[in-house]
Amino acid sequence: MFSSTLRTSARMASRASVRAFTTARAAPSTKVYTSLAAAGVVSFAAYQAAQYPVRLEGAKTIAGEKGTASERSFVMIKPDGVSRQLVGKIISRFEERGYKLVAIKSLTPSPALAKEHYIDLASRPFYAGLVKYITSGTPVVAMVWEGKDIIRQGRRIVGATNPLESDPGSVRGQYAVSVGRNLIHASDGFDSATKEIGLWFDEAELSEYEPIAWPWVMADN
Repeated sequence: MFSSTLRTSARMASRASVRAFTTARAAPSTKVYTSLAAAGVVSFAAYQAAQYPVRLEGAKTIAGEKGTASERSFVMIKPDGVSRQLVGKIISRFEERGYKLVAIKSLTPSPALAKEHYIDLASRPFYAGLVKYITSGTPVVAMVWEGKDIIRQGRRIVGATNPLESDPGSVRGQYAVSVGRNLIHASDGFDSATKEIGLWFDEAELSEYEPIAWPWVMADN
């Protein structure tokens, strides 16, 4: 009887030891994994900040303030628009509407820049051809435009992605026919404007000024 009791006590003690050992080991592991996860989040955030610097003075981002007269959009005239010598006509569309040009440059994008710009289309079958076309050697004209509702209105000025579905008064509706040669790109939202402006321009390249007619165009009363 004594031996049976002793064996039962030994088994209970063994199980308690296993439970204690398991609990003691679990807590440090959880802390380690939590620390690693936190470090990963911090590292990714730092990477994103390095890739896309989006802050200017104060709280305004590189895309301005959404919904105000400081809102900005990235617009790019593609190689077909440059080759067809439509740059001046396209720029005049935005200027005549009353929007402000705050940055402009002509360049032949590197493959890395083109791939990153169109990264959201990476899974599409035409992605490789699009990157090859944008980097073919004929330059693009990269611009930043500023003004009230410029992102949404800029898309209207540009027209639908497929020129055959674009309004006749839009850039694509007047000058383009093929979706593969649709002349121009414009940011489709505030987040994409923030990314694209930061990708193509440094902060120092963005001008801060007020055109003489600005109050006549942007005032609410």
